Amino acid sequence: MDAIRTLLETQPLFSLFLTIALGYLVGEINIKGFSLGSGAVLFVGLAIGGFAPKAAPPAMLGTIGLLLFLYGVGIQYGAQFFRGLTSKEGLKANVAATLGVIGAGAISIALVPLAGMPIDAALGIFAGSGTSTATLQAIIAALKTDGAAVGYSVAYPFGVAIPILCIYVLNAWLKPKIEQPAGQQIETAEIALLNADFYGIKFPELVARLPAGVVIAAIRREHHNQIPSNDLVLKADDVLMATGTDKAALQTAVSLLGELQPGRIAIHREDIDYIRVFASKPGVVGCAIGDLKFPADSCSVVHVRRGDSDLLPAPDLILEVGDRVGLFAPRDQTKAIRTYFGDSIKGTADFSYISIGIGAALGLLLGLIPLTIPGLGKLTLGLAALLLLALYLGKIRRTGSIVWTMPLSANLVLRNFGLTIFLAQVGIASGPKFFATVATQGASFLLYGALIALSLVAITAFIALVVFRLPFDTAIGVISGATGNPAILAFSSRIAPTDRPDVGYAMIFPSMTILKILFAQVAAALFGG
Repeated sequence: MDAIRTLLETQPLFSLFLTIALGYLVGEINIKGFSLGSGAVLFVGLAIGGFAPKAAPPAMLGTIGLLLFLYGVGIQYGAQFFRGLTSKEGLKANVAATLGVIGAGAISIALVPLAGMPIDAALGIFAGSGTSTATLQAIIAALKTDGAAVGYSVAYPFGVAIPILCIYVLNAWLKPKIEQPAGQQIETAEIALLNADFYGIKFPELVARLPAGVVIAAIRREHHNQIPSNDLVLKADDVLMATGTDKAALQTAVSLLGELQPGRIAIHREDIDYIRVFASKPGVVGCAIGDLKFPADSCSVVHVRRGDSDLLPAPDLILEVGDRVGLFAPRDQTKAIRTYFGDSIKGTADFSYISIGIGAALGLLLGLIPLTIPGLGKLTLGLAALLLLALYLGKIRRTGSIVWTMPLSANLVLRNFGLTIFLAQVGIASGPKFFATVATQGASFLLYGALIALSLVAITAFIALVVFRLPFDTAIGVISGATGNPAILAFSSRIAPTDRPDVGYAMIFPSMTILKILFAQVAAALFGG
C-alpha cells in the first residue's frame, strides 16, 4: 500500500487520470434509475486524496477545466438564455428558479448561527445541493479554504437524487397529459395549380396566401423545373412543389391551390437537382439563410436538417456548424455548391482555437474588473464574467470572420472534459479534510444537504406550477435548470418527451449558475470574516 501511495503522490497527473477513469466507472453504477454520472469523479477523488494526501495536481488544472465547462455552456445556450429574459414564459421561469435558489441559500446561511457551522462548509453544502461546481470554485476562491469542497461532496448526492425523486412524485401525483410530439420530418407535395384565383399573380402574393409552415421550393412550367423568383407570374397548369413539416398544412395548401400530381417535378432532374451538403465552412456558419450569396443564380434552400429535426428555410434562420442543408440547384453547379458550404463531416467536428482564445481571454479580463457594492466593498465576478461573455457570444454567433459557436459534439466533449478535470482536482485536494470532517459531523452534513436540496426544488416547483401555472413539461425543465445537474434534465426528458424540458433548462441554467456564484460571493464577503 505504501508503494501505491508513493506512486500517487509523486505522479499527480497519473492520480488525476486514474481518478477520472475510476470515477466514470463508479458513475455508471445504476441503482433503480439513479446514478451519479460524472459527479462520481469527485467522490473517487476524495477517496484517493484521503489515501494519498499529497497526490493533488496543481489547482490551476482545476481552474482551466471549469473555464472550459463554463465557456462551452455559454456558447451553446446563449440564444436560449437571452430569449428567456425577454419572453413572458421565460421571465416567469427565471423568477421561479431565482426564488428557489435564494430560499435554499438563505437556509444554508442560517446554518451558520443555528448549527454553529463554518461559513465555508455551509456555502459548500449550498453549492453541492445545487450541484454547481462553478459555485464551489467561487467559494474556494473567495474564502481561500477547502472546507467548501467537504460540504459540497457530502451534499452533492442529495442535489441529484432529491430533484429526480421530487419530479417522479410530482408526475405520479399530478398525472399531467403530455403528448409526445411527432418527429419533425420534411414532407413534399406536387400540386397542379388549378385555382383561377391565383392565375396572373406574382410569386410573393402566392407565398403570403399559403398556410403557415408551407414553402414552395420549385415550379415546373412548360416541361422545365425552375426555382421561383419574386418576379415570377403564375399561370394555369403550373406545378408547384410545396414542402412543410405539417401534413395538415400541406393538405390545406393542396385544397387551396389545385390537386396533387405526384411525379411531375421529382423525377425530372435535367434542369435542377436536389443536393444535400454539410454546413462546415466559416463563411456560411453563423449566417442567416437570407444573407447567403450562392454561387449559382437559380439555387434555393429546401430544408435544414439539424440534429434529428427538419427545419423549414426562412430568411432569418441562422446556420450552425453541422447543419445538413438540402438545396435545389443546377446540376452543373453541384461542385461549386459543395465548395461554398464546405460539405465536410470532419469540418463539423473542428472549431476555432482563435475564437476560444479570444473569448476566454476577454472573459477573464472582465472577471478582474472590481465592482463596488455598497456595504460589501469591491467584488469581482471571476469566472461568472466569463460565463456572461460566453452567453453573449453564443447569442451573436459570429463577429466578422470570427465564428464563436462550436459544433455540438465538440462543445459537449470540451465542456464535459473540463468539468471532469475540475471535479477530479478538487476531489483529490479536498480528500484529507473530507474524511476528517465526515468522521465527526457527517450525519448532520447529510441532513442539511437533503434539507437545502428539498427546499430548492419545493420553492421552484410551487412558484412554477401553482403561482405561474407553467406547463408541467416546462416546469420540470425549470426545476432541472435551477438544480443544474444534467442527470436531472435527462430524467425530466424521459418523464416529458417534448422539447420543453430542454428549453426550460437552457433558459434557466446559465442565469441560475451566475446567481449561485454571486450569492456565494456576497455571503462570503458578509460572513467570511
